[in-house]
Amino acid sequence: MRQQQVTAERRRRTLLAGGGVLVVLIVLGVLVGIGLGQKSTNNSGPATSAAASVDKDLATIPASVFNTVGAGTVKVRATQKSTPLPAVGGKPRILFVGAEWCPYCAAQRWVLAVALSRFGTFTNLGQTASSSSDVYPSTQTLSFHGSTYTSPYLVFSPFEVQDNQRATLDTLSAADQSVFQTYGTGYPFIDIAGTYLAGVMYDPGALHVTASDNSSAPLSRATILAALKNPSSPIALAIDGSANALSATICKVTHNMPAAVCDSPGVRAAG
Repeated sequence: MRQQQVTAERRRRTLLAGGGVLVVLIVLGVLVGIGLGQKSTNNSGPATSAAASVDKDLATIPASVFNTVGAGTVKVRATQKSTPLPAVGGKPRILFVGAEWCPYCAAQRWVLAVALSRFGTFTNLGQTASSSSDVYPSTQTLSFHGSTYTSPYLVFSPFEVQDNQRATLDTLSAADQSVFQTYGTGYPFIDIAGTYLAGVMYDPGALHVTASDNSSAPLSRATILAALKNPSSPIALAIDGSANALSATICKVTHNMPAAVCDSPGVRAAG
């Protein structure tokens, strides 16, 4: 009888210990699950894939908006240079060099994406924000890293050389690096068929709102996308106006194609 009591007590202790371990494992599992469920959605991290609707939104800005905006508030237009970039498949090539941390790149990507959406189609555009510790902090923007662009009129070669944590992303070919080193003065760098150069074309402050304490807060991507279709908004005047001006330059190397874009009142007004 005594031996049976000892055996039973040992079993009870073993079950209690095992139950304790199980409870600990369950608690750890819950904590890990909570940690995963609360994964950061901070926009200051590296680019993430944007919803397909962003590509569509950029491609469906009404022609009437561009025509109403005209030159808008564009401040800087492309300048001419004299060393052509080799054509690709008989099409003029546009080279973009930028970095995701760069606030001026953040501003100009909107212009490029809007303008180029009139000549072709983007897929898999990313979404990111500029550095939170630079001027115009955390400017909401797109990323060309990992994106695809197709057009019957031109070839677009974008390079995002660093993410917004300054980690390396895209690497330029030796030829493109030589072009950038020869003609570039910083980011963003845009070479249009080797014939024109462009940088940021409007005031990036258009993508921020000033709070009562005079601090600057970035507008959301959703707000920017919606404003692009409102011709009276400061964002449309800045971005769509700059896109009209950039489109006018691109039309010079696509031999005025497509005519629906190149001959439009908005592009002619901004050219």
